[in-house]
Amino acid sequence: MEKKIIAEGKTTNEAIEKGLKELKVSRNQVDIRVLENEEKRSFFSILAPRVVKVELTVKEQKEVTKKEIKPKKIIELSEEEQQKAEQNIKCFLENFVKNLPENTKYEVEKTNTGLNVNINNKNLGYLIGYRGETLYALQNIMTAIAGRGIDNKIRVILDIEGYKAKREKTLEELAEKVAKTVIRTKNPIKLEPMQAYERKIIHSVLQKNSKIDTTSVGEEPYRRIIISLKDN
Repeated sequence: MEKKIIAEGKTTNEAIEKGLKELKVSRNQVDIRVLENEEKRSFFSILAPRVVKVELTVKEQKEVTKKEIKPKKIIELSEEEQQKAEQNIKCFLENFVKNLPENTKYEVEKTNTGLNVNINNKNLGYLIGYRGETLYALQNIMTAIAGRGIDNKIRVILDIEGYKAKREKTLEELAEKVAKTVIRTKNPIKLEPMQAYERKIIHSVLQKNSKIDTTSVGEEPYRRIIISLKDN
């Protein structure tokens, strides 16, 4: 059953803000409809305080969360496809590391869905970028290179100097900290935009919390998570 309320205010914005506060949601979590004032204003009532009514309907968003953490169908690769993908990526890496700081090493591990690639050197922060943006871009490039001449999709998972493990721990701690704040204040909190991989970590950690709900909103690359209290 959809949740909706009618809020009033002297202005449209005031009415909306009152409604959002009562529902304990943010503006992008609701559909807003400005209602016509049922009371017809006559010449003699024109000086009376104006009342604006708005109807706020909470959007159905739980399906988005479930869809995001639903595992995708895994396509297993043949041994021949794994070897071809490994050959493609090693050919690329041999030339790529020549342009990186001295003593940079790489490792390639074959899996039944693709490759795990690790590049190690303490001076590769610029290949990670802000919140891993450069790393994920490089991962996409490697995915395309590894899949050359292969019909099935090759999944390349790239990590540089253990960044992803560190980032995962940071996100887990962030999720727990924000959840405690939401429970204490009873107000939803919107996180900044994250990669799909990072959002899944937040969803996974908090789906175990019986008091907390997580919802993904927005379009890539600005998609973000809203952490809020569950409806009782």
